[in-house]
Amino acid sequence: MTPPEELTLQTRYLRLAARAWGPPEGVPVLALHGWLDNAASFDALAPLLPELRLVALDLTGHGLSEHRPQGVHYHLADFLPDVLAAADALGWRRFALLGHSLGGGLASFMAAVSPERISRVAMIEGLGPPTSNPAEGPTNLRKAIDQMNALPAKRPPLYPTREAAVEARREAGGLSRTAAAILVERAIRPVGAGYGWRTDPRLRFMSPFYLSEPQILAYMDHLQAPALLICGADGYLVKRDYMRERYARIAGLAVHILPGGHHPHLEDPEPCARLLAPFFGADRAG
Repeated sequence: MTPPEELTLQTRYLRLAARAWGPPEGVPVLALHGWLDNAASFDALAPLLPELRLVALDLTGHGLSEHRPQGVHYHLADFLPDVLAAADALGWRRFALLGHSLGGGLASFMAAVSPERISRVAMIEGLGPPTSNPAEGPTNLRKAIDQMNALPAKRPPLYPTREAAVEARREAGGLSRTAAAILVERAIRPVGAGYGWRTDPRLRFMSPFYLSEPQILAYMDHLQAPALLICGADGYLVKRDYMRERYARIAGLAVHILPGGHHPHLEDPEPCARLLAPFFGADRAG
């Protein structure tokens, strides 16, 4: 199997890392991973989609991409200019999006606000951002500020071996050992005699502000590109009743539920590939 290409994208904001598969003339698809994951999230899926030029981005603060400057934080909307900047660095004026979890939320918002750039959008276990009870807003903001202020005194976790880091990631995400090992390889760095996470610890801060569900539905109303959503039968989305209204607001959304949990594209990629290949290939076929 041909290994992926490692890319460095120098944007007007930051230097972003990415992995790429497929021929340069293939259907351009920018893949966005989930929270605290990285571009390796698509390692198992991408080789099953050989007609695509699939570029999996390390989102800012994740994987091998740069972190935001000190004093700057990671709010949902801040990732969207990064995504467009990565596409610009690739020379892509119009392209498709594939997003998992956080990446799926970003992909849905990007398709809603930049329809002239996004040809199609496929989401795996992610559709819009999480919301919260508005009454909890003041408490959430206080927690976020406390986390920001406490960070300088916190000692990041260290692991004596790679295997220990893999086990920690496996337990945290309910992943198989194989899937956890794929993600961890790009997520750790040597620290002394052990290993620590490359991921920016500021990504773990609670969001100081959450959008309300009516605000999120407004974005779903504006998503007009052909859209595909893949859910794991044991994943996050099928357990949330409010997602039904989000589905209903997107014109022409196709929803498929596959066996598995929150990472079906990594744990069992073939069923995902059977849905994604014709979806992304439809424009070329036409």
